[in-house]
Amino acid sequence: MDNGNGTAATCLRRPHVAMMPTPGIGHLMPLAELAKLLVDRYGFSITIITLAVSASKAQAALLSSLPPDIFSLALAPVPFHDLPPDAHIVTTMSIAIVRSLPDLRDALSRLRSSTNLVAFVTDLFGTDAFPVARELGVPPYIFFPSNLLTLSLFLHLPELDATATCEYRDLPVPLRLPGCVPIPGRDVLHPLQDRSNDAYRWTVHHGRRYREAEGILVNSFEAMEPEAAKILRQHEPGRPPVHLVAPLTQSGTAEADEGLECMRWLDQQPPGSVLFVSFGSRGTLSTAQMAELALGLELSGQRFLWVVRSPSDCGDSSEAYFTVQSKEDPFRFLPTGFVDRTREVGLLVPSWAPQVAVLNHAATGGFLSHCGWNSTLEGVQAGVAMVAWPLYAEQRQNAVLLADGARIALRLRAAEGGLVPREEVGRVVRELMEGDKGKVARRRVAELREAAARGLKEGGLAYKALDEVANKWKTTN
Repeated sequence: MDNGNGTAATCLRRPHVAMMPTPGIGHLMPLAELAKLLVDRYGFSITIITLAVSASKAQAALLSSLPPDIFSLALAPVPFHDLPPDAHIVTTMSIAIVRSLPDLRDALSRLRSSTNLVAFVTDLFGTDAFPVARELGVPPYIFFPSNLLTLSLFLHLPELDATATCEYRDLPVPLRLPGCVPIPGRDVLHPLQDRSNDAYRWTVHHGRRYREAEGILVNSFEAMEPEAAKILRQHEPGRPPVHLVAPLTQSGTAEADEGLECMRWLDQQPPGSVLFVSFGSRGTLSTAQMAELALGLELSGQRFLWVVRSPSDCGDSSEAYFTVQSKEDPFRFLPTGFVDRTREVGLLVPSWAPQVAVLNHAATGGFLSHCGWNSTLEGVQAGVAMVAWPLYAEQRQNAVLLADGARIALRLRAAEGGLVPREEVGRVVRELMEGDKGKVARRRVAELREAAARGLKEGGLAYKALDEVANKWKTTN
């Protein structure tokens, strides 16, 4: 293979890594950042292998923006006609991997013969590809795009499955994992909340296979979860070594030019005065909850920049990884008069904003977030304290970690029925931006920001953790 930067013989000698993210742009983004580091710092070349079900404009744009030594390869489509319409995303992703294995085997075989293929890396739901990699003599690794709390849960799932006698939401006491903040049962990972669902069985299945990996690279860092890091770094027979390589996030440099309206508006606001409100690329609220959020922001009296998306009960779904989002005008779902009443203190933008640039702007003083892990790390690197508003996946666990463990977020209390009322939104937003608890969260997130930056510098903990893995791969025959 000739990548344009040298002869084919040179390329054959360079260490090459195959990476396969499971569907979802949030899975691809941190893996792409890892790929860039391996290319820039260690001279690797990379092939990112994608599943047909994950194809999207966002994915295509991200892949096309990567350096020339990072290639991409799409596997052929597989059928899903036999899955029920309400199949959970974990089930769909897992079956997509299993049915793509013959095509993956062919792709890895070609890479094995045309490159110096030293490792195969997949993420949290890709473990059924391990036997294919091993069959071809390629050591398999996991890139875990979330935190140590969630990784610890995956590693303990087989024994939890064998010993639990009720649904997690019905646990009488919080779930306690070694070194981790206790998790109330209702906040445990969403796919585990119904033991009769295929998603539960698939998640336990993947947890069991984690121990077959040669190593696990985790997008978290020691200062965020010090006790869990201490435990998971220790050698445990039968468990792969754990390497904390975070934070791996996008720089956001290119995005800033596309969000000039946001940036110009922020330029006119006082330092630390704006609450950024965003629920990620897939997060949506119901129409009723969207109204309560809007009126709560108004009640708070704080400045805000809100990325408004059409509500979930107009066609969007918080877990619709594989569907096109609603084309409805999201502003029409806001309460009557809200836009005019808040015009002097708020900016509403439809569907998207340059998140990294917004978080790093001097005017931004808080982040109302769905607690997705990529967004969380971006907030930490910007030194912005948060209001935790989790929606799905592992986000409720993340909210517990951020509020009770890392102490960088404030949580909202939902009323009976699950709706967060406007009064609660107003109260917590004011507390974050003006209150004593907000001051504590800001002080703590500033400490984590510094720790994250130190870890990424040469000689830092994350830098050395990736060094260890890369050097091992370089010596792989």
